[in-house]
Amino acid sequence: MSIEPGLLGAHLREHEVSPEKAVQVEKAGYGTLWLDASPPADLALAEQLLDATTELVVATSVVNVWTAEANAVAASYHRIVARYPDRFLLGVGIGHREVHTEYASPYQTLAAYVDELTAAGVPSDRVVLAALGPRMLRLARDRTAGSVPCMVTPEHTRRARAILGAGKLLLPGHFAIPEPDAARAREIARSAPVGTGLQVANYASNLRRLGFTDHDLADSGSDRLIDALVLHGAPTTVAAGIVAHLDAGADHVGIYPLGDDPIDTLRGVAEAVQTVRA
Repeated sequence: MSIEPGLLGAHLREHEVSPEKAVQVEKAGYGTLWLDASPPADLALAEQLLDATTELVVATSVVNVWTAEANAVAASYHRIVARYPDRFLLGVGIGHREVHTEYASPYQTLAAYVDELTAAGVPSDRVVLAALGPRMLRLARDRTAGSVPCMVTPEHTRRARAILGAGKLLLPGHFAIPEPDAARAREIARSAPVGTGLQVANYASNLRRLGFTDHDLADSGSDRLIDALVLHGAPTTVAAGIVAHLDAGADHVGIYPLGDDPIDTLRGVAEAVQTVRA
């Protein structure tokens, strides 16, 4: 059997998730729970989330090549899939030069990491890369099951699908908050990882490729840029933004929930998407 990530995924960080919350995510209709923010190589939390749920896929978004040694990650992968053979997907990424002092040669480093995983018996069709630019997307196409990009727009999804081609997974993530007040939604977005992410070179370069300017990227982002990266407004408006990724070629859209109650946000988004698609 192959992994079925479902139409929607939920991106949650370690402090936002627990086995009990994973059950709630599954009940809300999500196919995948993405464990964010460089989980450690033992992948212990991912296994706990699988233990608590019945069909939910658990995935990493993403294991960081600078902080998690490949052979240790491979051993954790084999331990998990021995118990849950079709419910775990390994997302891997290069991290950011602003965080890791050893950051260098991102393409070669990530390619070598994939080589190590392959040599340790991790199947290429169970690995996805956090690929944004064309070169990394080609690496994802040629060496793995596909890509799990974040801080992207439907236009990036369209371009990524053209590079990946048919048959490869394209699993973009998008921030969302069901907040009808646009000014309030933008304020929340700018104080969340969205605002700080604009200062990260990898994300900024990708956004420039998509047509955003230095003005858009200045400070914590222009209204135009924030509105492109964060779905907000009525539930149906949020859902329409998610469907736009699917129409552009995504197989699945992961939701980064903003607001005081991430699980409640996820529930509302899932309900709205079901309504719009119906």
